[in-house]
Amino acid sequence: MTVTAASSAGTNWAGNHRYVAERLERPTSVEELQQLVARTPLIRALGSRHSFTDLTDTTGVLVSLEAMPTVVEVDEQARTATVSGRAAYGEVAVALEAKGWALANLASLPHISVVGAVSTGTHGSGVGNGSLATSVAALEIIGPDGELRRVARGDADFDGSVIGLGALGIVVRAELDIEPTYEVSQSLFTGISWERLEADHDAITSSAYSVSLFTMWGDEGITQAWLKSRGEAPDEFFGGEPATATMHMLAGAETEAVTQQGGVPGPWLERLPHFRMEFTPSRGEELQSEYLVPRDRAVEAVGRLRALRERMEPVLQVCELRTVKQDDLWLSSSYGHDVVGVHFTWDRDVPAVYAVLPAIEEALVPLGARPHWGKCFAMTAESVAGLYPRMGDFLALRNRVDPDRKFDNDFLRRVLG
Repeated sequence: MTVTAASSAGTNWAGNHRYVAERLERPTSVEELQQLVARTPLIRALGSRHSFTDLTDTTGVLVSLEAMPTVVEVDEQARTATVSGRAAYGEVAVALEAKGWALANLASLPHISVVGAVSTGTHGSGVGNGSLATSVAALEIIGPDGELRRVARGDADFDGSVIGLGALGIVVRAELDIEPTYEVSQSLFTGISWERLEADHDAITSSAYSVSLFTMWGDEGITQAWLKSRGEAPDEFFGGEPATATMHMLAGAETEAVTQQGGVPGPWLERLPHFRMEFTPSRGEELQSEYLVPRDRAVEAVGRLRALRERMEPVLQVCELRTVKQDDLWLSSSYGHDVVGVHFTWDRDVPAVYAVLPAIEEALVPLGARPHWGKCFAMTAESVAGLYPRMGDFLALRNRVDPDRKFDNDFLRRVLG
């Protein structure tokens, strides 16, 4: 096991948070990690460092799984793949594709860890696609006593454990649903008006397997629509113009980083993400926020956000709208109803971003908007709790699983109470 002093633990991917843990440890096996957890009073696990807050930090010991092996084991009869805790989606996807298998969905970044994405409710897009957590069939978690416990779909604790924010232990294996490999094509259109979006929102967001709509909230409306299709690519799109060249959603960014466009069919893992695995995603020096609004309130949310354009404009790089299917996972942003994710990519100006977030929350929370756990939001435990009908059940599960709060941290105290 490698031990690193706190000063060398570094920062998150965005560079806006420096970890404050007393030390960083890198166990090389599950058994080594179990022993470490059992003897450590305060401990948290670190994934691909893509959280934009102190979600993964601790004043105790921070654990990186990067020295542990990446494992992808396919069970063709069960149609599942068991992946190790350090595995990134891109690594898992390549391994599955080599064996003729696939995941139903991916996030825009293939660089993020499977366990980290699942634990924070991260998602892809598509009216028929749940969050990435809905593909989980089982988890293996190291509890505060260092013992492994397995929770599987159908178990009493399962729906409360999948999106666990690291509060229930350290996940070392995830069992995922898989399906036979398939092809996807990606087509882009520009210039969809606000009037067309408001009139045809459901049809627009249902027009492909995955739909992402990008905007700066100005009079130009939706500046880019990214359609990922399992089947024939569309020739027209609600008054938009087909893109004639490869596009990046951020003005002036390098287009080599994005996955192939132009309606050319290709393997699922090379089209569902926005970014290629071999390139550094996006620009790095940015902040992100996301609020998930009930789908039947999406048009109303668009109107409220357009009224805030001048407040957002000085620090906004781009905003993306995506859909996510409802699920039954207790801390899911799509628990109980379909949602539209309103995702903000900001300049890395922490004071300026956090100054505008309360206005966004004031506009969206009355519509039932829930925050993405791994991104920037200003809401406190009191306001968060009212958005999750099963929050009380989750807190009871946490009290039972980790009564001494070994996996606690400032983030959890701030947002869970």
